[in-house]
Amino acid sequence: MDLERHEYDVVVVGAGGAGLRAAIEAHESGARTAVVCKSLLGKAHTVMAEGGIAAAMANLYPEDNWRVHFRDTMRGGKMLNHWRMAQLHAQEAPDRVRELEDWGALFDRTPDGLISQRDFGGHRYARLAHVGDRTGLELIRTLQQRTVALGVDVYMECTVTRLLTDADGITGAFGYWRESGRFVAWQAPSVVLATGGIGKSYKVTSNSWEYTGDGHSLALQAGATLVNMEFVQFHPTGMVWPPSVRGILVTESVRGDGGVLRNSAGNRFMFDYIPDFFRKETAETEEEADRWYDDKRNNRRPPELLPRDEVARAINSEVKAGRGTPHGGVFLDIASRRSAEYIRKRLPSMYHQFRELAEVDITAEAMEVGPTCHYVMGGVEVDPDTEAARVPGLFAAGEVAGGMHGSNRLGGNSLSDLLVFGRRAGLAAAEHARERTGRIALDDDALADAGRAALAPFEREGGENPYTVQHDLQQTMHDLVGIIRTAPEMEQALERIAALKERVARLSVEGHRQYNPGWHLALDLPHMLVVSECIARAALEREESRGGHTRDDFPATDAEWARTNLVCSRAPDGSVALTRQPLPQMPQELAEIFEEVPA
Repeated sequence: MDLERHEYDVVVVGAGGAGLRAAIEAHESGARTAVVCKSLLGKAHTVMAEGGIAAAMANLYPEDNWRVHFRDTMRGGKMLNHWRMAQLHAQEAPDRVRELEDWGALFDRTPDGLISQRDFGGHRYARLAHVGDRTGLELIRTLQQRTVALGVDVYMECTVTRLLTDADGITGAFGYWRESGRFVAWQAPSVVLATGGIGKSYKVTSNSWEYTGDGHSLALQAGATLVNMEFVQFHPTGMVWPPSVRGILVTESVRGDGGVLRNSAGNRFMFDYIPDFFRKETAETEEEADRWYDDKRNNRRPPELLPRDEVARAINSEVKAGRGTPHGGVFLDIASRRSAEYIRKRLPSMYHQFRELAEVDITAEAMEVGPTCHYVMGGVEVDPDTEAARVPGLFAAGEVAGGMHGSNRLGGNSLSDLLVFGRRAGLAAAEHARERTGRIALDDDALADAGRAALAPFEREGGENPYTVQHDLQQTMHDLVGIIRTAPEMEQALERIAALKERVARLSVEGHRQYNPGWHLALDLPHMLVVSECIARAALEREESRGGHTRDDFPATDAEWARTNLVCSRAPDGSVALTRQPLPQMPQELAEIFEEVPA
């Protein structure tokens, strides 16, 4: 087998914010480090996080601190978050933002020159450090520039298809160059997964083509476990029209800066959907909600800024009740509430996005928006301090890691999450590489097997078309494992996924290995199926509604389930096994924070 080989201490899979931050830290810890990414450097999905980086820097509200941010994060996740991850995240996020600034990131400023911070759903205070509505892009630009300046090796347009292990843990990774189809192997005692999410398993998603759940699936195959997989976040506001842009994200900043949601009758319907859990801190009249924008200390927050799961469910209910827009969404209106100059200054990307893609001028008319599959709270189960998975030498950070966000992620917490835990993963991966004793070698039989598996679709003639199978999977997840779920639907989804597995075993592709997107999809599909099965199995098992998981047949939250995580692992026959695991016990000094901070 023609095989290109490389040797490193740390290999980072994925070049989004978490991957680049991990690579920088590993390199600066003295490890020989490489980054492998499916796309071009700088094209990571991190750029979709437009609104800001959540960090309790107290630039606008001196009373903001890590304890309030910790409380908001835990409450947003309906207390299912790993307390230690939420604690570390809240404590370390401000330093990670200041570090970005030291590395050249250009943030918007307050009148007295501090980094500006804006409001987002679920955050008690304005704490999102931002660059207009292009924060993710600035974050990636800054990290990318530093990665290149440090001389970290980057393998672009290169896909990892398998993690390699021996009796002592990770030995490296196997993959291929997307352009030529040539195989490549990296020998390394530490691998950091930073591969992002799973959105391409769904029909309507804000996610780009890279998000096929590779990291989740590769970790599972290598012997790691996945936690919280039933919790999929549907961002409440994706573009609805025209069909070519359906699912593209409309940042929460639109609502943070004064935008309101209306149904087809023109009513601000969110007042009808305020849950008891958030009633104390949410305005119950339009007058109070509007006063909040000018006087936040003496008024409660508008219901449009409830956590994302609440807003997405409310929009879904309005559309189902026949009060939706002509194209099946609701109206997001900032035009009637803010000047054109203000909108263009605060939301330049949104202004251009709608004007160019939908021929809508958001300074003059409302946007049509609806829920879009955006983020998976579930991921690789990791140690909170080191991001180490259950396989020695395997680490995970960013969206591919589970535990930090519990059942629902607050907006802005993803960018600080990937900075905080990307750094910790890189540090721990370098440390593991130093400590691993004994010679590491890549097993020739394992390499040959990985090569055979990758080429198998070329060996079959007249088999299944990968695009047809992907379409059927996306339709299944959209119809049966979406925002609102029932047991019969998920049982049907699992039956369909089992049938799709048989079809994936018969995939065939034509042509050559060079520039062959059909082949690339054929290699992604097994990952997408495994992840979809994890989501459906966990969603069927959790008989309650919590965060990003809503059961029509079990509409209430259940105190028993508040103490339980569901963990997916790989059974010996390759199927997904599901076990219940008690939630880690929060120490008393952290539990007291929920008493001291007023709702």
